[in-house]
Amino acid sequence: MTMEINNTDLSEKMPLADDTDLSGSRAFDDSKLVKLNGIISQGLNPYPYKFEKNGDICDILKKFEDFEENEGLSVRTAGRLYNIRKHGKMIFADLGDQTGRIQVLVRKGNLPDEEFETFKNLVDTGDIIGIQGEIFRTKRGEDSISVSEFVLLSKSLCALPEKFHGLKDVETRYRKRYLDLIVNAEKREIFVMRSKLISEIRRFLAEREFLEFETPVLQTVYGGANARPFTTFHNCLGQTLFLRIAPELYLKRLVVGGYEKVFEIAKNFRNEDIDTTHNPEFTMIEVYEAYRDYNDMMDLTEGLVSELVFKLTGGYEVKMGENTINLRSPWRRISMEDALKEYAGLDVFAHSIEELKKIAIENRIVDYEKAKSHGEFLALLFEGLVEDKLINPTFIYDFPVENSPLAKNHREKAGFVERFELFLNGWELANGYSELNDPLEQEKRFEDQDKKRKLGDLEAQTIDYDFITALGYGLPPTGGMGLGIDRLTMILAGLESIKEVILFPQMKRED
Repeated sequence: MTMEINNTDLSEKMPLADDTDLSGSRAFDDSKLVKLNGIISQGLNPYPYKFEKNGDICDILKKFEDFEENEGLSVRTAGRLYNIRKHGKMIFADLGDQTGRIQVLVRKGNLPDEEFETFKNLVDTGDIIGIQGEIFRTKRGEDSISVSEFVLLSKSLCALPEKFHGLKDVETRYRKRYLDLIVNAEKREIFVMRSKLISEIRRFLAEREFLEFETPVLQTVYGGANARPFTTFHNCLGQTLFLRIAPELYLKRLVVGGYEKVFEIAKNFRNEDIDTTHNPEFTMIEVYEAYRDYNDMMDLTEGLVSELVFKLTGGYEVKMGENTINLRSPWRRISMEDALKEYAGLDVFAHSIEELKKIAIENRIVDYEKAKSHGEFLALLFEGLVEDKLINPTFIYDFPVENSPLAKNHREKAGFVERFELFLNGWELANGYSELNDPLEQEKRFEDQDKKRKLGDLEAQTIDYDFITALGYGLPPTGGMGLGIDRLTMILAGLESIKEVILFPQMKRED
């Protein structure tokens, strides 16, 4: 097959924004550059292509469990050097890989003199090397490898943080996550847990015959949540596109198409504030099952999260600050209306709108001017007076229709929809509905949202006529649920900031 190459200069079609910063400076260490030149002058390649290992460091450490049988066993492994200690004709260092660290001993006499001098004078902390040697235990009882061969695999040109203080600056840790992971092994464990969490979610749903799909990230009409989108422009199509704020409307199209159990682990983007529980790019899972309702989705959510916690922590209790949270089933379920009565002593429907405004002002609740109905004040006052009190897992159900444009009308309570949110540690962790499948009602809800948007509500939803058309072909009764993976990782790891569980969180430019 012949590929035709277009040499058109794309810079004219894709101008950089005025504030795009392509400048910067490298942070190489001068002494390391000198040593790099010394290595090259010896005819050595400081960046070879491959190295064969016969075990990770974790595998080698297991050999010491039966040390008498394995003493003197030859091993071949690789990793990064930490904490080099030079003692004349002996050099001790720590060698670390993804699985752990082990002490290595480079002794003059075990290596040819020229190689020993190369290691002593030109190899640094931070370099990646491959070694071969025999396992032994020092007089102090430390498991070690006596090196008989070594090869430099990657010369580090940047200095690692000082040994005893390490990398403590939080902003540097977030901006240079690669450095954070190099020097703070405990931080790597957070992301190992996150990876296992996602694998366990997939396993849990696959065992229940759910199918995983991928839906568009670039969308012509954004929807599925109340949020302000990121906007871009497609030059070839000549049209505005939006980064998705949720995959919901596309996943429900798949249920219309005949798939009865679907899910997606989705990257979503919302042009909103950044704080300890919000990042403009975040990960969630959305799940939809035909012929189910919001009660079934609460059951599914409870089963999924409680099993994840047990699988990844070995128990049902997690520590968040001063709180010990118990995730053992069953979890509490209470309506939004009753929760406001219980935690704040407030019956919204026993007050006039003017009285509710005064209550909101007295409690310093912002955005009270946007609330025009009892339902809107119910949601507003619940958020301001109750949410942070919900520490142990609690399902809040039956939401007012005004702020739930995609949920089905409640089968018994006028003015409400069949919707729930799961709260844990005072945070919203999951959201679910009996999905609205009446196309005429959905069109009316979208039109109401669009009126709010035109009046200045930048988070109101737009009208997706193609989705309404899809509903016109028939969406079966369906239950849906969305769960925040970042916040769930925070719960499992006992962390209070979302930046600790996102590898590369959004940061303001340093300049």
